[in-house]
Amino acid sequence: MRALSFASPEELLNIMQLTPGAVTPFGILNDSEHRVHFYLDREFMNDKIGVHPNDNTATVWLQANDLIRLIQDNGSEAEFTEILFDI
Repeated sequence: MRALSFASPEELLNIMQLTPGAVTPFGILNDSEHRVHFYLDREFMNDKIGVHPNDNTATVWLQANDLIRLIQDNGSEAEFTEILFDI
């Protein structure tokens, strides 16, 4: 397993068919090998969240729980977690 990191532009394109600046959780639906594990801060649980539909010119609003379930139903790993920032 490799350390948590940002994907390179090449990885974004190869894995999720996305380009820098247009990264969105919906891109995980393009990950046919299910390499990406999606984490969403549990602060969003039971709330609406806005995400780009694989294009940064629009926003889709949906329940965060539905987003997690959609990603899981597609075969990828997705979960709520506590994300802490050390500032």
